[in-house]
Amino acid sequence: VQLQASGGGLVQAGGSLRLSCAASGFTLDGYAIGWFRQAPGKERKGVSCISSVGGSTYYTDYVKGRFTISRDNAKNTVYLQMNDLKPEDTAVYYCAADGPTGDPGCIVSPQSEYDYWGQGTLVTVSS
Repeated sequence: VQLQASGGGLVQAGGSLRLSCAASGFTLDGYAIGWFRQAPGKERKGVSCISSVGGSTYYTDYVKGRFTISRDNAKNTVYLQMNDLKPEDTAVYYCAADGPTGDPGCIVSPQSEYDYWGQGTLVTVSS
């Protein structure tokens, strides 16, 4: 069972990146997926999540309107489209899976709800 986060990189403020979270060894169908980030010297925080059923989504206030989470169960992948990036978005981004669950909603806290974690991908936004 493995999650692989990818798509990070260096981008200028105002730019965009799309992160991917691909699963191997299990199917993401039936799992809620969350994205989290950890900035240098700070604790890891939840960013967004998408439910296993119905596609309900959640965004924290600091990314709402700029980030979009989506899932493609056929590709066993969840995406995080990040637009209008700001220097304060600089962090290592992690994806995680919670489940299997039939819950129509999702949460990003507590992080202990998430059973499987990817290795992280670094996003650096220059000003």
